[in-house]
Amino acid sequence: MAEDSSTRGSGFADSSTHVDVKEYYGKKLKKTSDLQSNACMTPAQPTPAFVREAMKKVHPEVIARYYGCGLLVPESLEGCSILDLGSGSGRDCYMLSQLVGEKGHVTGIDMTEGQLDVARKYLDYHMTEFGFQKPNVSFVQGYIEALTEAGLQKNSFDVIISNCVVNLSPDKRRVLSEAYAVLKDGGELYFSDIYSSSRLPEQIRNHKVLWGECLGGALWWKDLLQMAEATGFSLPRLVTATAVTVDNKELQDILGDFRFVSATYRLFKVSNGQSKACRVMYNGGIPGAETVLHFDCCYTFNANEPVEVDQELASILKHSRFADDFTFQPPGGSCEPRRIPAEANAVDPFELALKSGKQGLASATGGGCCSTRSADCCK
Repeated sequence: MAEDSSTRGSGFADSSTHVDVKEYYGKKLKKTSDLQSNACMTPAQPTPAFVREAMKKVHPEVIARYYGCGLLVPESLEGCSILDLGSGSGRDCYMLSQLVGEKGHVTGIDMTEGQLDVARKYLDYHMTEFGFQKPNVSFVQGYIEALTEAGLQKNSFDVIISNCVVNLSPDKRRVLSEAYAVLKDGGELYFSDIYSSSRLPEQIRNHKVLWGECLGGALWWKDLLQMAEATGFSLPRLVTATAVTVDNKELQDILGDFRFVSATYRLFKVSNGQSKACRVMYNGGIPGAETVLHFDCCYTFNANEPVEVDQELASILKHSRFADDFTFQPPGGSCEPRRIPAEANAVDPFELALKSGKQGLASATGGGCCSTRSADCCK
């Protein structure tokens, strides 16, 4: 884990896109209301009560200068080492600081000096507010495409989060590769971002405002599946998806028929085929998910109830920070060890968003595409 630093990686230089993004988020945007679309404000899922309480302790200026979409809080974080990609003014870092506790640590990395100035300004304020004897948060100036060059050590983080930031990068494959490198074995990349219904044309990708508003750089969701697999991650598991509306006629005219969705995915750094167990039982007790754990849109685990899972998910649960939260049993029924191709088990986030809109967002996060304890409907 890197110490607090303002040094950029020596081998990575600004592209024109980086310059434009820093200009947009460092100078043009002064508060959330300056955003010209609601893409970066689309909620990913309802916020748990304990997270809302943690957020109340974050300084108002830090919250006002934050431009992420929704709020990212994966489960089972106590004592974890977390990296926040594109941490901005530090809102999520200070919220997560309370959840990991004094034995954990949160590192934020951002390329925009103005945003980091706000984050660092209130470090002592938050540690006093939380009652911590020493800081468990640090901030690094650098690029999400060059984490190791910024001084972050390989195999050093349990969890990486990113909130509406990866789409701002011109080299998303390199972002995933760097994230994979600094994650520990069994670590997780849990991130929310904006995705497009198909690959975007150059006219949209080169539009500075659309890029800054998290739309111009949106990745076609199917490309994410291919990039993740090529990098070494497990199949991206869709957690939630919400349709994005652009309430700006000028921007909408440029976008035409392209559709966008705010989706949260979780990717794990685990080797395929490490586990042959296909029956698992959630032990319960994770803060915020004491009796029910909504792992993704296809799997919801009730405490003390056995569930048949595919081999990849069994491997994820057994070799990640969730290992102690589950009891693993021998395979049951016809469940056989096998690698499920990405395309065969991929959930379309636009279809999930449509169902979420009809059923209500709370229903989507409670099971999503299949509000059962089986993945049959996702195959």
